Amino acid sequence: MFEDSSLFVLIAAFAGIVLLFIFLYFVPVNLWITAQFSNVRVGIGELIGMRIRKVSPSMIVNAMITATKAGLQLTTNDLETHFLAGGNVPTVIRALISADKANITLTFKQATAIDLAGRDVFEAVQISVNPKVINTPNVAAVAADGIQVVAKARVTVRANIAQLVGGAGEETILARVGEGIVTSIGSSLNHKSVLENPDKISKLVLSRGLDAGTAFEILSIDIADIDVGANIGAKLQIDQASADLKVAEAKAEERRAMAVALEQEMIAKNVEMRAKVIEAEAEIPKAIAEAFRSGQLGIMDYYKMENVKSDTAMRDSIANSGKDIKDSGASKP
Repeated sequence: MFEDSSLFVLIAAFAGIVLLFIFLYFVPVNLWITAQFSNVRVGIGELIGMRIRKVSPSMIVNAMITATKAGLQLTTNDLETHFLAGGNVPTVIRALISADKANITLTFKQATAIDLAGRDVFEAVQISVNPKVINTPNVAAVAADGIQVVAKARVTVRANIAQLVGGAGEETILARVGEGIVTSIGSSLNHKSVLENPDKISKLVLSRGLDAGTAFEILSIDIADIDVGANIGAKLQIDQASADLKVAEAKAEERRAMAVALEQEMIAKNVEMRAKVIEAEAEIPKAIAEAFRSGQLGIMDYYKMENVKSDTAMRDSIANSGKDIKDSGASKP
């Protein structure tokens, strides 16, 4: 009997301890006491409701205490709403306090919107107070004289709180500054003027309002380094001359091919004409034989024709031999 009563007491004590922990979990009395001593008006029912809504009461209460001590007028409902929306409550509170101390206008609605947009609102406030320096990569551009100039700039920016939601980021700033450097160098008459006055690039780029529509305000653009690159103009001229040479060679080859084709065509025509002459000469004996048979040509006529041919051949031979002797005599010194 005694053992049964002892077991019952142990079970009751264990159950009481479990119930106490459950009660303390759902009813964070220590947080409520801390909030009361910190002049944060929050009720036990609100703390229990936070547990039920799966909101961390300690985070909300600590954030409310920090905001109240800093003089910010916020409610637990505001913080709960932002937490349930997926925001970072402690970061928003720190950003609001930093903005208030730095006399920067930043409302709770703006801070939560910036935080929910995926930007670090506390870092944005810090950049507003302490401007940030962005180093651009090497930007290569060609002056009017064809010489390449490579420049590198440092861009000092300050966060624009009003444009943080929907404004472009650092990548856009770097792209616009690079474009401005290329335009400035490209409009210079020669690379020497760029090297002599690098601040001309800064002034021209800064005057173009490159921070429009971005989350930053450009304070200054300073040329950190500038070097002379390759002679792009000369390289382009060499490439153009090489291309022109290839075109000329191609045209010359085309003309040569046409001349060869024309020569082959003339040879073919000469062969064709020679063939026709031979064919016509082959018809002469037939014609003579036909003339003999028809009685139009006598034997004496034939001999006379042969004598004329022989005489003509002899005269041609004498004329050619005389010409050869004349040529050989003219060639002697």
